[in-house]
Amino acid sequence: MPVTVLEARRESVPLTVDAVGQALGSREIEVRARVSGILEKRAYREGASVEAGAALFSIDRKPFEIVQAQARANLLQALARRDQARREAMRLKPLAEERAISRKEADDAQSLLDQYEAAVAQAEAQVKDAELNLSYTSVTAPISGITGRALRSEGTLVSAGGDSALLTTLVQVDPVWVLFSVSQAEYQRIRSAGGRASVKLLNAGGLPGPAVGTINFSASTVDARLSTVQLRATFPNPVGEWLPGQFVRVRVLAGEQQAFLVPQQAVSQGELNRSVWVVGPDDKAVSRVVQTGVWSGANWVITGGLEPGDRVIVDNLIKLRPGVPVQPVSR
Repeated sequence: MPVTVLEARRESVPLTVDAVGQALGSREIEVRARVSGILEKRAYREGASVEAGAALFSIDRKPFEIVQAQARANLLQALARRDQARREAMRLKPLAEERAISRKEADDAQSLLDQYEAAVAQAEAQVKDAELNLSYTSVTAPISGITGRALRSEGTLVSAGGDSALLTTLVQVDPVWVLFSVSQAEYQRIRSAGGRASVKLLNAGGLPGPAVGTINFSASTVDARLSTVQLRATFPNPVGEWLPGQFVRVRVLAGEQQAFLVPQQAVSQGELNRSVWVVGPDDKAVSRVVQTGVWSGANWVITGGLEPGDRVIVDNLIKLRPGVPVQPVSR
């Protein structure tokens, strides 16, 4: 039987590890109300991109403006009492030094001044607290990202610290993170590459996309249930191609290895292993179990089971049986 053969040659091929991962936002924020009040307005379009500091919601300001005015009035009263106590202490001090009055009267005046100084500090703190709460009535985006749907509508009473305080979510998708797991053996390959390992995302056709990512996290423990190690990579995502929650195929490039490249159609899949047909020294077909890596273009990466010079049969595979005489034709 005429068959086409390919002479096996050992060559340098990329050392790759494929896995399935899930995209995550590099930053995922819950936007919450920090003061209680009536939600007056939603100032953004749901699902739109916003910049850090952009207004998202506004809460009724009037009660907080009143509290701020009261705090400022209390501060003015405290300042007036302090100034009066300071003038009184300054009048009594020289009289006490000349013994025109008792020392106790001067000490009492100084103590009263100290009390009013403390009252002024307390009133100033209350003014700052009132101003801070008033600023919280404008809910702004803490980071740049994509907004989620509004969880509370206008007119709703929101309570700081309660369930109603959650207003929406904000996700940063550029860069995007991808979480995936690899086996212990694959993790050792990636680890041996050190900081040289790079990561790519595969498209629907199984081909690497243009974006190149880097590993920014690796777990310090092995998952005892699955015997896998969790890794995370970061990718540039300027146009939002990858969305949080999306499942993606990941390929880690961890250096190079010496292996054989064999066309995919030449590799047969069995129940327990993969195999190829080779031409024996007596020009008879021989089945050979091989160890495979990942695909490299249209070829399988064969890491074990072949030797340099082996003649691998690449066609008429369905007609082959062990020991069948063949007529090899070089490809």
